[in-house]
Amino acid sequence: MFTGIITDIGHVLEVGMRGDMQARIGTGYDVAGIDIGASIACDGVCLTVVALGTDPQNWFDVQISAETLDKTNLGKWADGKRINLERALKVGDELGGHIVSGHVDGLAEITAMQDEGDSTRVTLRASDALAGFIAPKGSVALNGTSLTVNEVTGADFGINFIPHTKAATTWGDAAVGDMVNLEIDTLARYVARLREWGQ
Repeated sequence: MFTGIITDIGHVLEVGMRGDMQARIGTGYDVAGIDIGASIACDGVCLTVVALGTDPQNWFDVQISAETLDKTNLGKWADGKRINLERALKVGDELGGHIVSGHVDGLAEITAMQDEGDSTRVTLRASDALAGFIAPKGSVALNGTSLTVNEVTGADFGINFIPHTKAATTWGDAAVGDMVNLEIDTLARYVARLREWGQ
């Protein structure tokens, strides 16, 4: 379980196919405090640590299944790519964002970006299957970042990035046409399922 509050910007050191896709991610985390089998959200995708090391810098390895590649943008990872990282919650941690599972529902496309003062307003388009779960002033996780939805028009929705968010995450790198990992709010998912069951 995660909160969508990014705590490190990692970068991809190496990507390869060994059955599943495997990636080595450089991190500022103290890997001495990470266990093999731990969960780390990488651009919003909950991945399992399968190896750790410190040479030439702190790093961890993850394996990425075909199902994950099908649902996310991780298939576009290449050496040097910067990615948002968040370690799993511990009991007693502050819940600063919203409850995020790390189970990405699909992709959203950035269709427009406009600076407003020091902030940036971004419009994204979700698939029709996911658009109904996105509501004004509701929460979404985009590339692992907990964000508040400003407005919704059909399958399009707007997000505002303040300077801190752009500096503390990879959102300062965003560009029109980018496909980003979208996780809808867990509460919206269960409300929709209950309505469907009650019909």
